[in-house]
Amino acid sequence: MGIISWIVLGLLAGAIAKFLLPGRDPGGLIGTTAIGIAGAFLGGWLSAKFLHRPIAKHFFDAPTWGAAIAGSLVLLIGYRILFGNSRD
Repeated sequence: MGIISWIVLGLLAGAIAKFLLPGRDPGGLIGTTAIGIAGAFLGGWLSAKFLHRPIAKHFFDAPTWGAAIAGSLVLLIGYRILFGNSRD
């Protein structure tokens, strides 16, 4: 997958992560989008590095999507812990 595909995957993974963890985030839409993109890269890298799962060459690969969504969730939770959760 190319860089544009990872960005699109990150946008979609960020939206799914936001759906799974509703609430207002300190960074708003732009921050959540950036977290989704970074989470997709992080999830893909961790999956390839530690789980020995090669990065797929095509866009519609379920394990790649799972890794991207998991990476986005981890970063979103970490972001809320570090910068506050406005759901209080």
